[in-house]
Amino acid sequence: WVDSEFLKPEALDDTFAGVDGIIIPGGFGSRGTEGMILAANYARENKIPFLGICLGMQMAIVEFARHVLGYEDANSIELDPSTKHPVIALMPDQESVEDLGGTLRLGSYPCVLADSSKALELFGKKEIQERHRHRYEVNNAYREELATKGMTIAGTSPDGHIVEMIEIKDHPFYEGTQGHPEFKSRPNHAHPLFRGFVKAADDYAKLKKSRQAKN
Repeated sequence: WVDSEFLKPEALDDTFAGVDGIIIPGGFGSRGTEGMILAANYARENKIPFLGICLGMQMAIVEFARHVLGYEDANSIELDPSTKHPVIALMPDQESVEDLGGTLRLGSYPCVLADSSKALELFGKKEIQERHRHRYEVNNAYREELATKGMTIAGTSPDGHIVEMIEIKDHPFYEGTQGHPEFKSRPNHAHPLFRGFVKAADDYAKLKKSRQAKN
């Protein structure tokens, strides 16, 4: 367990020494989010298997926007309402909501997976159902730029409006989901994203051992 609130750039190598996979789970509020961004960056640049869940996916997109797109102030408007590059924005049907209790995008929603995506390979079918609990989403104004720079929009709502899943090209396993796979995972029937993540982490560990043996 890593407390992202205390994660600092100079401590990343020591913190993640021996780690074969990194998960950033869901959550609310700004506490620890800069540390989450550091962790997402470390996983992306060092090719460590990564899974971002809900807020974890959103912070991975913020990281990508900052360090690949070059928008240093990129953020979610949940965390910085004044950012000039709100890559994560409030869902349109949430903009007029004042009473936040029980008004989240909550429950099971369909997701259509992109052809040739890792997600499609993991799930084995084009349309899936995932559980949700969120109010913010990927800002569609940045979708084309994200894709051009190497981020795959791996899953969307059936109408194509809401980004449900993302992947990073040229990475062994870098998946983000707006849904909550933990709500549908069981000890004897693991969710495809968790199963894929664990396999990728195992492969990464074996690769490290192989390289160490050669050296």
